[in-house]
Amino acid sequence: MTNTLHRSGQPEDLKDDYILFAMCTRGRNDLGASERLREFLRICARHHPVNMGDGKNGSIFRPSRHLNPLAHWRRPANGSVEDVIEGITTPTTAAAVFDNPDSLYECLQEVRAADLGLSINISALVEDAVNCSRRAGIEPHAVEYSLGFMGNTSQLADANTLSLTTMCGHGMVASAFAQKMIDWVKTRRKSAAECARYMSRFCVCGVFNPVRAERLLCRMANQEPGG
Repeated sequence: MTNTLHRSGQPEDLKDDYILFAMCTRGRNDLGASERLREFLRICARHHPVNMGDGKNGSIFRPSRHLNPLAHWRRPANGSVEDVIEGITTPTTAAAVFDNPDSLYECLQEVRAADLGLSINISALVEDAVNCSRRAGIEPHAVEYSLGFMGNTSQLADANTLSLTTMCGHGMVASAFAQKMIDWVKTRRKSAAECARYMSRFCVCGVFNPVRAERLLCRMANQEPGG
């Protein structure tokens, strides 16, 4: 089971969203797992991920306990891949996000060759995940599906908001915050890239996709990417 299953959007809106993550099982393959998880992320870093992180320390765009809220908007844009990798000191879940299937495939090939003894999961559209695995010589042993939202869905946020908030499977990107970012891009208070980075900082395990978020924000504001 993975909380990355529930990303909301039409299939064509998920064509730049591919998550590869690794984990171990307590009492089975967790001995020495920290170094193997670090090696997993080192491999991922060579294939141009748009985000990386682990479940205990956060992502490249991690927040800081030592800054006040006003500093949040003025912080440097670029995080440190090295900090993410070296921050893993105990068994955890490590993840990398890619914005194209070729990077995912090349990374998966190298991960397979490294034979790290970890459980590896791809989260993406099923067809893309299966095709990528088979290109790398791996036959997936299981497939999990998200069945979407059920019940009184009138209480949900609108589709645009959900497409942003569901990129954090732990629900740490609030609907009101995502709506504020949409408004800021529409009114040109901030760029789509800046707002995508702001939201990325709240995703505790590093699976928020800032490239997809920037693209969606530009579309919502009828702007060209990079505008």
